[in-house]
Amino acid sequence: MTAQEVRLCGLLLQEHFGDVVEKVGTRLIRSGVLTLRALAHETKLPLDLVKKSLCVLMQHGMCSFSAGRRGPAGPVEYRIICEHILHMLRYPRYIYTAKSLYGDTGELIVEEILQRGQMTMSSTVKTVADRLTHSMPEGQSMDYSEVVSAFSRLVETHFVQRCPPMTSAGSSSSGAVNTPLPAVKQPTEPEDHPECYKLPYINLTGQGKRRRSSEDGEADQRAAKKAKTENSECGDEGIYWQVNFQRFHLHFRDQAIISAVSCKLDQTSSEIVRTMLRMSEVTTPAHAAFTQALSANEIFRALPSSYNIARPILDQYLTLLVDDPMEFVGKTGDSGGGMYVVNLHRALANLARATLESVVQERFGSRSARIFRLLLRKRHLEQKQVEDFAMVPAKEAKDMLYTLLSENLVQLQEIPKTPDYAPSRTFYLYTVNQLPTARLLLQHCYKTVGNLIERRLYETKENKRLLEKSQRIEAILASLQATGAEGAQLTEVEEMITAPERQQLESLRHHINKLDSSENQVDETIFLLESYMNSTQAPR
Repeated sequence: MTAQEVRLCGLLLQEHFGDVVEKVGTRLIRSGVLTLRALAHETKLPLDLVKKSLCVLMQHGMCSFSAGRRGPAGPVEYRIICEHILHMLRYPRYIYTAKSLYGDTGELIVEEILQRGQMTMSSTVKTVADRLTHSMPEGQSMDYSEVVSAFSRLVETHFVQRCPPMTSAGSSSSGAVNTPLPAVKQPTEPEDHPECYKLPYINLTGQGKRRRSSEDGEADQRAAKKAKTENSECGDEGIYWQVNFQRFHLHFRDQAIISAVSCKLDQTSSEIVRTMLRMSEVTTPAHAAFTQALSANEIFRALPSSYNIARPILDQYLTLLVDDPMEFVGKTGDSGGGMYVVNLHRALANLARATLESVVQERFGSRSARIFRLLLRKRHLEQKQVEDFAMVPAKEAKDMLYTLLSENLVQLQEIPKTPDYAPSRTFYLYTVNQLPTARLLLQHCYKTVGNLIERRLYETKENKRLLEKSQRIEAILASLQATGAEGAQLTEVEEMITAPERQQLESLRHHINKLDSSENQVDETIFLLESYMNSTQAPR
């Protein structure tokens, strides 16, 4: 891992789980694989805290363990999964996607599972039903069956999946301090388990309970005491569920392709591509170069009836998509009116290319972007050719090329005519290597997100006293409103925050919202570049 990725992982662990888990996670990232005793020695933390930190990381799928080099009888070794740590950047996007697809119920299901790492179905249904009931008007409640239905739809579309089971490969001495867990072998992928998307039968009937604000503490204690008995009554004990990040990423990729087609052509073309992606989303492997081949007749039957696209018009649109230079759609045969596929690798490469061009234009201006786009298209050009093709004065073209070269966005290749590399007998060609440039931009994005998180943490720390005061007053107001207090009493409590403090709070919230929005926007670029780089490594 690069230094920027290590820094970003540490900041995410610190923000979500605290300093102790951040220290343990960062040490595992830097060291690779460590035993429990070695981890405690290197972090200088008590053994009990290290155990709890590892439990937190494993609960959220960010740490794995396996038998050590000495075999099942030796100490267990732990390793961090950095990719899952970086997924925390996308938690708001996962939750928003679940809300847009499955409503408030789907949103809360995904949110609860993300917060706890993994949960049983019965526990998730009860928690979500209680939260929805609490937000409903007095006298209404959410039935468990509605939440079960939303949970089932999430599992059917593979957005939620079972956690992979662990099969024991041997046992170790329970008395040893550095072997707290038996040596086990975990499946590399949850899909390796045949019942990954099989819903268990749960004996759960009833409705969500409304929790009173004065009874929050007591309710939490009662829930903790009754958790074991409730789970045993539901019949799904030991079956835990987690969010399928890969399925969300495939959805994000498809949405990016659809949006690009809509901007390049029109809404009807994007709807045709959306239909093709939807028809092949279950049958197409995650890293496939193309979607499943579909005939024009199948696409025509699957199109939404609201669009009223006639068959001749569909054929014209498909021909337009195939002939487009972006090559998002390809034709593979003529049976059934023509067989068509969505070229996923080519689409991701074009999206990454557009992102690089946009970054160059924002940082260095439109003329530099013109030169960068020209080099991407022509591959290799001499300086004189760049000046002529880009129609830029020689001095300006030279300055722009050297600026791009110093930023490693453009590379210079020397082709000598003779073995002595004499400058007078050597061609100097400028070129752009898209993949290394994408890697460079990705590291810049990691650095930017790290800076945004640090700034947000700093702003929160500097205004900690004011934020705590505001939260206390909001809690008092909520309790007074629940008990039916008079307006004068509510006004008196609100005036406990002075006008300057209120203005400072508004300014702070505005800055925090801007930082959050910027973080989400940079993460969209990170996802696009990561998807492109993964597609180049996948077999074609």
